[in-house]
Amino acid sequence: MSAAARWRVASRLAHRQVRRTISSSVLIATLIALPIAGMAAFSIVMWSATSTPEEAVKAELGEMQAWVQPVGVPGTGFWQAPAEPGWNGYSFENNQMTMPEGDPLSDPLTALPAGTESIAVTEGQVRVSTAAGVATLPAWSGSVWDDRFHGRFDLIAGRAPAASDEALVTPAGLERFGVAIGGDITMADSLESFTVVGTIAAAGVPADQTALFLPDDVAPTGTTKWFLPEETMSWEDVEILNEQGIVAYSREVVLDPPEATKSDEWSSSSGSDVAAQGLFMMLGAAGLFAAYVVIMLAGAAFSVAARRQQRSLAVAASVGATGADLRRTIVLQGTVLGLAGGLIGLAVGTGLAGLIMWITDDDSGTRYWGFHMPWAVLASILIFSLLVGTASAAIPARTVARSDTLSALRGARRPQSPRASRPIWGSIILLIGVGITIVSAVTMASINAISPEDLPLDSPVRAIPPFGIVIGPILVQIGILLSGRWLLWLASRVLSFVSLAARLASRDAAANAARTVPAFAAIGATVFIAVFALSQSSMQTGSSARNWYYQGPVGSLSVEFYPSGNGIVMPVTAAQADESAEAAVELVTDAGATRVGIIRAQSEPGYYPSSEDIPAEDQWIMALLPEEHLLDPTTQDSHHFNGPWPTNPISVIEPNTLSTVLGIDLSSAQLSEFRAGGALVTDPRWVTDGTIDVAAWTARESHEGRLPDNIWIRQPEQPDVAEPQWEQRIDAITVEAAHAAVAVVVTPETAERLGMNVQPVKVISVPAEPLENEDMDRVYSQADLLSSPEVSLAPYYERGPSEDMFWMVPVLLGVTVLVLGASAVALGLARFERRPDDATLSAVGGTRGLRRRIGFWQGLIIAGFGTIAGAAAGVLPPIGFAIQSRGDLIVSDMPWLVLALLAVALPLLIAVASWLVPPRAPDLTRRTVIA
Repeated sequence: MSAAARWRVASRLAHRQVRRTISSSVLIATLIALPIAGMAAFSIVMWSATSTPEEAVKAELGEMQAWVQPVGVPGTGFWQAPAEPGWNGYSFENNQMTMPEGDPLSDPLTALPAGTESIAVTEGQVRVSTAAGVATLPAWSGSVWDDRFHGRFDLIAGRAPAASDEALVTPAGLERFGVAIGGDITMADSLESFTVVGTIAAAGVPADQTALFLPDDVAPTGTTKWFLPEETMSWEDVEILNEQGIVAYSREVVLDPPEATKSDEWSSSSGSDVAAQGLFMMLGAAGLFAAYVVIMLAGAAFSVAARRQQRSLAVAASVGATGADLRRTIVLQGTVLGLAGGLIGLAVGTGLAGLIMWITDDDSGTRYWGFHMPWAVLASILIFSLLVGTASAAIPARTVARSDTLSALRGARRPQSPRASRPIWGSIILLIGVGITIVSAVTMASINAISPEDLPLDSPVRAIPPFGIVIGPILVQIGILLSGRWLLWLASRVLSFVSLAARLASRDAAANAARTVPAFAAIGATVFIAVFALSQSSMQTGSSARNWYYQGPVGSLSVEFYPSGNGIVMPVTAAQADESAEAAVELVTDAGATRVGIIRAQSEPGYYPSSEDIPAEDQWIMALLPEEHLLDPTTQDSHHFNGPWPTNPISVIEPNTLSTVLGIDLSSAQLSEFRAGGALVTDPRWVTDGTIDVAAWTARESHEGRLPDNIWIRQPEQPDVAEPQWEQRIDAITVEAAHAAVAVVVTPETAERLGMNVQPVKVISVPAEPLENEDMDRVYSQADLLSSPEVSLAPYYERGPSEDMFWMVPVLLGVTVLVLGASAVALGLARFERRPDDATLSAVGGTRGLRRRIGFWQGLIIAGFGTIAGAAAGVLPPIGFAIQSRGDLIVSDMPWLVLALLAVALPLLIAVASWLVPPRAPDLTRRTVIA
């Protein structure tokens, strides 16, 4: 028989088998279609969010021909990318861009032909009084209502402004300002009023966002572009303008850009190129993960289906089919189902992309430029699905081709036994993976301690270890996969002593490792990625929270006082601070505050122009941070602190407002000790043997830098520290107040005893209800009204750093769905293939409860193996990155309870669900008990 004939016969047999085993075919096609649908939807949504040149020109220019803008210094080698004017710069020398001195042209029209028509449009922001208060909003000035801006700016209702006191707003602005067409709006700073004569839409502005469009003579703070209605520009014209430091966005150039040569400095990757590379990397990573999971699960399904075909394939072998023919028949089934799953996935993904875009579209015209179908990418995804389907059937096809024809014809089934080679290689790879992770982490920690002078930052030695931290755990996963059959055999030996159900379930899993190992391998890969993401993100969030500068307890509204005016800024006087505190209390009370506290502190002498301007009698009293906590400026170039500036750490607060300021409740004993002269300390680094050190210098010495700064170790080149006028120790009351805006607190009586000259610096309050953006608009508006020419009030609502739950819940939901899905496939296959065994078990007296318990143990074994293996490998990279972070990332920040629930509780949930689903009634027609 010719090769072509063998292919035709194999193809015919494959199609018939796919139709005959419709249930398993649907399962495999569905497994392939699901990730294909996700990849297709992602691709369509991302491509729809990317503009074509025609769409970009329409949104940027409308019907104009170009715009120009002076950015660079004339005659200095300024350049720009043809279609992306924002990608610009100067000539490179030694791979570094030279930054010349000079200023851009004030008017780019001087570089254009005389008489060139232009429309200057300034884009920026303005502060406007809204119905709720004051808000900073995007604004444009210029004749944007010109008909030639159609596509960039489009008048919706009303008419174009005809006078200098008329303006347009977006439709959402009518509600934000609380006016209708014909109503007035007022600028918050200049108090100018404008009549709204119409509404307008701008490309790039969402439908629910407010924006203003003002006359030519009211320019907001921002940048100006000169739009050219008639002047066309070639790339040569743009390059001539570049020589004058002018960038240009030309319709002709964008629609037909020049090809880059190596000598063009703009030929390097632009922002859009980097974004496209990122999209392809995300798509590739998602595809690899999906391929791994699908090949594992679909491969398990093919293993079951292939064993069901052994008899029919043996018949084919008995009439001349070779092993290659049998393999070809099984592999072609995978190809057929891969094609079917790919086509279904593309169709579902297209519909899903349309739904996503419909839900998330903001009607800005630039969120989604259109419904773009990336045909080349979708074709690649379809080919990918073909390859995945074919690969899923490859291993079962190889197994079937090696089966004994006579045994298959007799219907004999012998359990598979683990081979020693796989456990050996699996163990070796597993140990290598663990070793690579540990060595890479230790190496990174050592390398980070080496200065850039001894080891350059771009050295490959610095770049290799991070890859090892990730590659090592992946090798651990591979080692577990290769050892899976042997591990199941060991588990069956142990579980044989637990119960009859555990013994039968574990032996079934070990005997049918072809469907069991891929299932827990897919679960392990999913849990590995989830644990890695959860752990790393939690440590990053923990680091961010530790370095977060809290203005007050979370949910508090605080107001600080700052000197106003230009030139030499003098400190806020005591009288001004008292008046500002009263105004701030009025401000927060009007905002709904139910509790208010005032923080007092010394006035910073650094505001004074010179030390001679500081009154000689003024003292500077400070708590001293122990030397072991100071930073070495030769090895560390930054520091983080929570609370006030470390050189002015003592705050003065009334005892009855401590809970408001600190965000915690103190015991009666702590309050008594505080009133008796003790100091509350929220940062234990200040405390030594239950006390803090307090010393006094003159304010002039503080201005001259002649006292400790509580941050850095003293260096020889710094001025000598002056001798303190006095020094004493105060009993410390250490409290845990992570969100406090203070470090050391004393009562007004203690401050007076120490001789501290204090004044209000901040008001902290607790609103009755959380404040929304509209509430803060009102607060900002009133703060402007209550501020004086000398002192400004600065309100701030403390929301705190982002919390883990914001991203942890979606990750957990996603991994739970994937694990449940993989477990459902594996358990469904196990139940299907166990039907003859169930019949035998029932024939010898096995009860329905026993078969339920077998299902329980099967779910526990399959899901438990996967989650524990994935979690064990997933925690290795975060631990490695924590080791090399030099304390920035802390292992204790990892969500250990969540990880434990993921590794233990999820398998138990799956096992219970498997127990709850009743087994089918056994078919006793094929099993007869011999009496």
